[in-house]
Amino acid sequence: MSTKPSLILTRLDVQRLERLIDSLDEKTQDSPGVLALQDELDRAEQVVGHEEVPAGVVTMNSRVHCRDEVSGKDYHLTLVYPKDAGPEGTVSILAPIGSALLGLSVGEQIDWPVPGGKTLKLKLLEVEYQPEAAGDYDL
Repeated sequence: MSTKPSLILTRLDVQRLERLIDSLDEKTQDSPGVLALQDELDRAEQVVGHEEVPAGVVTMNSRVHCRDEVSGKDYHLTLVYPKDAGPEGTVSILAPIGSALLGLSVGEQIDWPVPGGKTLKLKLLEVEYQPEAAGDYDL
């Protein structure tokens, strides 16, 4: 069993995500994706201002480059709010991989359960775009 990496989140992301959870109906709030997100928010070790977050940390609307440590396959993913999910390469924060990516730092690894019972071991290689590092605070 792997231990979960420590998390750094921005205050703005935490506020927006808590509002998102509060806006969902009761049934949706009890869904596995929402419960996983709430767990990630609750276990954040550091909550910092948007100007303080290191550039190598995944925040909302970040584009990341990950690699499956077993197969070597690369993934380029953008972490988005549910309303923006759908286009190829986007991952909703309410999907298991979405909440697992939030707050992750370059070099850390997460387990990503995929259909068929398989689990990929993804290593975060790069944060290709982070809104805070780019000065894009309104995304």
